[in-house]
Amino acid sequence: MSYNIPRNVKGEGRILYIFSYKALIYTGIGVLIGIVFNLILSLFGLNIVGYILIGVLGFIGFGIGTFKMPNLPFLKSARLAAGEQIDEVIKRAIKFKTNKDKLYVYTTEQVETPQKTEEKEGGKKNGR
Repeated sequence: MSYNIPRNVKGEGRILYIFSYKALIYTGIGVLIGIVFNLILSLFGLNIVGYILIGVLGFIGFGIGTFKMPNLPFLKSARLAAGEQIDEVIKRAIKFKTNKDKLYVYTTEQVETPQKTEEKEGGKKNGR
């Protein structure tokens, strides 16, 4: 008998073995930003620095699209986001900053309000 074992198939669409579609898009964005900086640096004769910057920004884009947030015990925010995709964490941080640091929490908990009673210390008061 054979059994199908459930597995996480998210991210299995790989191109050239290391690139998922998302990683390829983020790498392309990083390279495009690097090309813009390369054009600016080429005006000053710094072509080699521009090429290095293209590679570094492409690698940063690849890392953002591929890796997950590490568990860093000395940073509380990193501990809370550990294991999530880095691009999702960045998107949430940008959304949080654009909402002027407001955080809305929706809960289904019911808040119990204390019931008002006429009893005080020592029991009910008489009409005296």
